[in-house]
Amino acid sequence: MLYSTTPAHEKRRLFRERLATGELLRFPGAFNPLSARLIERKGFEGVYISGAVLSADLGLPDIGLTTLSEVAGRGQQIARMTELPALIDADTGFGEPMNVARTIQTLEDAGIAGMHIEDQVNPKRCGHLDGKAVVDTDTAVKRIRAAVDARRDPNFLVMARTDIRAVEGLDAAVDRTKTLVDAGADAIFPEAMRTLEEFAAIRAAVDVPILANMTEFGKSNLFSVDQLRDVGVNIVIWPVSLLRIAMGAAGRALDTLAEEGHLTSKLGEMQHRADLYDLIDYEQYNHFDTSVFNFTITKE
Repeated sequence: MLYSTTPAHEKRRLFRERLATGELLRFPGAFNPLSARLIERKGFEGVYISGAVLSADLGLPDIGLTTLSEVAGRGQQIARMTELPALIDADTGFGEPMNVARTIQTLEDAGIAGMHIEDQVNPKRCGHLDGKAVVDTDTAVKRIRAAVDARRDPNFLVMARTDIRAVEGLDAAVDRTKTLVDAGADAIFPEAMRTLEEFAAIRAAVDVPILANMTEFGKSNLFSVDQLRDVGVNIVIWPVSLLRIAMGAAGRALDTLAEEGHLTSKLGEMQHRADLYDLIDYEQYNHFDTSVFNFTITKE
């Protein structure tokens, strides 16, 4: 009932322990708190909170328009609704190194298990679009060092994302990942890798966990979990997939409503009320309410 019973520091500890085993962890993207609970119910290992999804949720493009308060607030709402660890997209850290430090502590307070911060020029853009620009190595290193130095919980995962592959090529991506690990990054997110061989090259370059972004309609082919496991990937995210599926279904339902005047033909595609009540633990709320208000007021 209500929120997760596992404290944030314990989620982080368990996440780091599991990540250290070398197994591949699956983190579908939650587009709201309820979808995070569904991800847990379906047996996945973690929840991803995408900056693109948070922007889209506000009706905005993913070009750095969201604020730290908006991201942390929504991140907290999602993270507290599941026993799973939540990994969040912190864009470029919302400013200079001191802002990055504040970002880390704010996300810690929000109950997040880890974050990634990227080396794009601010304002950033979607990692799978053309026209990106990356900062110099010194600036990228300062962001990671600020993040590592600012965290209070050593189990809070600081992941470095690099977008340099699309700008300067794979060799530059390999060099930068090594530098970011040397700066203290706990894990690496090489964005917009095009082939399994490119993921394998990053794997060979560093000895920390690496993440693969399997976003649809992007630069990377949509590799399977087994394929990514075979080249040494440790975390896979599907950041916008559930939102895309939900919005696609919503669009089709609205078309049907406009054309037919009712949604009878769509009932089979809807989440049943009973399933929704089960997911939100409706019965436990009812039981709690009954147990509290189980007294009577007698008249003297």
